[in-house]
Amino acid sequence: MSVRTQSSEQPAETVHRAGFACFVGRPNAGKSTLTNALVGQKVAITSNRPQTTRHTVRGIVHRPDAQLILVDTPGLHKPRTLLGERLNDVVRTTWAEVDVIGFCLPADQKLGPGDRFIAKELAGIKKTPKVAVVTKTDLVDSKTLAEQLIAIDQLAKELGFEWAEIVPVSAVGDQQVELLADLLVPLLPVGPALYPEGDLTDEPEQVMVAELIREAALEGVRDELPHSIAVVVEEMLPREDRPAERPLLDIHANVYIERPSQKGIIIGPKGKRLKEVGIKSRKQIEALLGTPVFLDLHVKVAKDWQRDPKQLRKLGF
Repeated sequence: MSVRTQSSEQPAETVHRAGFACFVGRPNAGKSTLTNALVGQKVAITSNRPQTTRHTVRGIVHRPDAQLILVDTPGLHKPRTLLGERLNDVVRTTWAEVDVIGFCLPADQKLGPGDRFIAKELAGIKKTPKVAVVTKTDLVDSKTLAEQLIAIDQLAKELGFEWAEIVPVSAVGDQQVELLADLLVPLLPVGPALYPEGDLTDEPEQVMVAELIREAALEGVRDELPHSIAVVVEEMLPREDRPAERPLLDIHANVYIERPSQKGIIIGPKGKRLKEVGIKSRKQIEALLGTPVFLDLHVKVAKDWQRDPKQLRKLGF
């Protein structure tokens, strides 16, 4: 079993490589946090509520020798709704199209049935190299980490495949994140950059804005409405008659929930919660877009949208 730590010597390479890597794992295994740490900017929505990522967000890591494009998939899970089934299909399609798969396994949780379920699926994908990324190493001592590394190595052997690498990382403590990039790059095909220098993601801005609003809306109500929130940005337009040195972007967005009873939870007493959501997400949107923003939020009911194909389409799933 070869477990990589920072001191490993890297072979010098002069060729340029470019390709796609995706992180998979149970919901809440640290995939989005890792994407953000590698790219060095906030591109994927992170939350400590499982299953918040619904869009394939690509973060782009630019290096002199390579361009690594990170595809962040929703967590694979046993589906209970039509939305759940669609999310699983998205995951499998993504796996078939990338150059390398990183399987995120938290250091602080023993391997469970969910991990085995994913590892079994991975065993069926023969050609793509698979890297085991042991996340959240800052939460455990060295003995627990060693036990986890052995268990992960064993898991692949039982299922008849081998990890290309096993890398312990902590995205929060910024430990070995750079090393992970160093190890993913040689697994990419040789080729020129696929995106212009300076691009960090190819998500349309509207989708990223919607994700930031959704993240802020989930902030205080995770326990009550974990998956019942969807956000659609209806329009983003520069305000007319503003002087060039004082631009303002008008953003109108709808926050959709499934039942009328949930409306009060999101809006809060005297509209206090919704106002907080607006303030928090506006700051993040301004940082993302680099321009002052006027944010207009409305809460609407889309009855049982997670189970209704027509509603799912309308909300972009």
